[in-house]
Amino acid sequence: MDRDRTQLLSFADALRPDAERMLRAITRFAELPLQEKRTSETLAAFLKGRGFRVERGIAGMDTAFRAEVSFGRGKPAVAFLCEMDALPGLGHACGHNLGGVASACAAAALARFGASRFRAGKVIALGTPAEETGYGKARMVEEGIFSGVDAAMMVHASSRRHVAKGCLALCKVRFTYLGKASHAAAYPEHGVNALDGVLLLFQGIATLRQHLPDTVRVHGIITEGGKAPNIVPERAQAYFYVRGETDDEMLDSVRRVKECARGAATATGCRLRMEEGPYPLSAMKVNPVLAGSYRRALAVLGRKESGAPTDRNRGSSDIGNVSQVVPSLQPNVPISKGERVEIHTRSFEQATTSPAGVEGMMEGIRALALAGYDLFADPRLVREAWKAFRKDGGRSFRSKEKL
Repeated sequence: MDRDRTQLLSFADALRPDAERMLRAITRFAELPLQEKRTSETLAAFLKGRGFRVERGIAGMDTAFRAEVSFGRGKPAVAFLCEMDALPGLGHACGHNLGGVASACAAAALARFGASRFRAGKVIALGTPAEETGYGKARMVEEGIFSGVDAAMMVHASSRRHVAKGCLALCKVRFTYLGKASHAAAYPEHGVNALDGVLLLFQGIATLRQHLPDTVRVHGIITEGGKAPNIVPERAQAYFYVRGETDDEMLDSVRRVKECARGAATATGCRLRMEEGPYPLSAMKVNPVLAGSYRRALAVLGRKESGAPTDRNRGSSDIGNVSQVVPSLQPNVPISKGERVEIHTRSFEQATTSPAGVEGMMEGIRALALAGYDLFADPRLVREAWKAFRKDGGRSFRSKEKL
């Protein structure tokens, strides 16, 4: 390992006490989407104390922030994304406590190293709220927060070490059926059963699934089903997520699910309202040049990537929207000693602060810092990352776009 990387890693390792302190605190906070006030303050205060210029409340979100250290005019501008929110009832069972701290500390280590080495470019840390609702980064994309950024990176906790595991495109849709109330025993013929509309929607989607691509996922719940058994339900509602391998595949699947919803309304005589979430989420474009830099970082650290398939067990995230406007990467860091832990479970939340979880966080700090260093040390990589980005094409959803 050369002298520069050795020194950079020493700066990263020196942050371990701060990283562990912030991890414990943010885990206790367990703040829900757009309510991450103490988490945001903890990360922003840490970065400000290390020379970053911090702007709070960006993109119209109180808990979002931008922290920046500039070395002079020119490229690259490397952004590390700090997720912050927790899950209701489960706390940090998605690992944003760990990933947010890893990004903040990687940015701090790289900025400290760059103070005496870099003559151009910026190190940026972005506080990105509300990932669990698919809102924060999508809103930041829409508001132009990533304008001028050359690379956006973060890590996500997992039971395996992956570099290039992507995300599925996602649209969230609420279906509200409106019928007519009546006494369910005395005058059922006078009623229009809204719950029947919802149940028929589920049956229609179940029938549709065999005709959808294997990479499509459609799953939903009933959020309203009536008030009492002796009243024909006049209102019922279902909430569905529709996912696809690509944005186009997801959009086509949403169209077909909506046709099922309309058919159920016609068959039951209900009126139907359909409401989409504010931001559809794009499938993630994993930038191969950034992935190459991260793999070199793992080699420096003596870590091997998992051989497990990367096209399975995927969810969706608003980093997909980021990846449509700037070269992006979200590797996985392991937080267990070989045993499998699954996200959105209590065991996963506990694993984030276990000794293996702390080691996974430190791996993320070190590997992100090294990958970021690559972009400053070799400007050619920035050009290649943008070239690969443009070759891959893509689109960025907007909040008012009709599906």
